[in-house]
Amino acid sequence: MAMRLFAALAIPGDIAEGLTRIMRGVPGAAWRPQENLHLSLRFFGEIPENIARDLDTALDEEASGFAPFEFALKGAGWFGKDDPRALWAGARDCKPLRALAADCERAARRAGLASEPRKYQPHVTLAYLRGAPLERVVAFTQRHALLESRAWRVDRFSLYSSWVRKGEASLYREEASYPLLG
Repeated sequence: MAMRLFAALAIPGDIAEGLTRIMRGVPGAAWRPQENLHLSLRFFGEIPENIARDLDTALDEEASGFAPFEFALKGAGWFGKDDPRALWAGARDCKPLRALAADCERAARRAGLASEPRKYQPHVTLAYLRGAPLERVVAFTQRHALLESRAWRVDRFSLYSSWVRKGEASLYREEASYPLLG
């Protein structure tokens, strides 16, 4: 049986709650529920259970040498240029976050998965868009360009499974947690 998996940082409850308060004003936006807000480190896709076990081992090994760090969200934007597909909250530039994402990529390759072809861009997806007017997307991102969360201590990341549900938000379940012990 295959599992749809991704590695991510959980967003603290108060920060996620603050993000949900700004989620409005864009027609065609399918806003993410608060419980689905996360910062992806690496999307692995549908993988067989035996590869998932190898991935779990590799992620655990990568995490064991990684030290906790401080992190904060900053700014807003969208993917899709002239045809917006998603709205997001950005991330303050953070070398440890990028290094952790690179470690997750390394773990994926050790488990036999293909390399991620896209450059890592840390973000929290706020909404998926369908037919959203570009001017409303631009207005949203301008309105929240100065968005900045409080910093929080990242001392773990998790492996989540994801089930896509037609007409509803995906369902996520934490499968494993990896403390940063370095």
